[in-house]
Amino acid sequence: MRIIKATLEHLDLLTPLFVKYREFYGQLPYPDSSRSFLEKRLKRDESVIYLALPDDDDSKLLGFCQLYPSYSSLSLKRVWILNDIYVAEDSRRMLVADHLIREAKKMAKETNAVRMRVSTSANNEVAHKTYESIGFREDTEFKSYILPISQD
Repeated sequence: MRIIKATLEHLDLLTPLFVKYREFYGQLPYPDSSRSFLEKRLKRDESVIYLALPDDDDSKLLGFCQLYPSYSSLSLKRVWILNDIYVAEDSRRMLVADHLIREAKKMAKETNAVRMRVSTSANNEVAHKTYESIGFREDTEFKSYILPISQD
């Protein structure tokens, strides 16, 4: 398995799995809008996307993760938000998510980040175990709140 950083050249490969990720969370597919969204993130350097590919096949995507930069005013350093991670159904149980997160962690260190953050549903035990096995720990100090702005 190889982990590579996505570029605009990977949009055709990435978009179908990104659509499946959105559908997994109950969103409508919108493949054109999804592709446009990803294209904007990459063109504007607003996110970093890693792709997991088999060693011998550039046309099959095993999984992806997308990180967004943020900053900590208290530590005066960068924070990376692991916003999206998804593994193709036929690639599960191959430690794809582990490999993606380890590459993201490496990038976070290289950019002198103070931490990475991730959120997942309270009942997603598989994700909890994966994150904890890599070194994430549950934040018991802060409680998160959301302020809806639009209905989308």
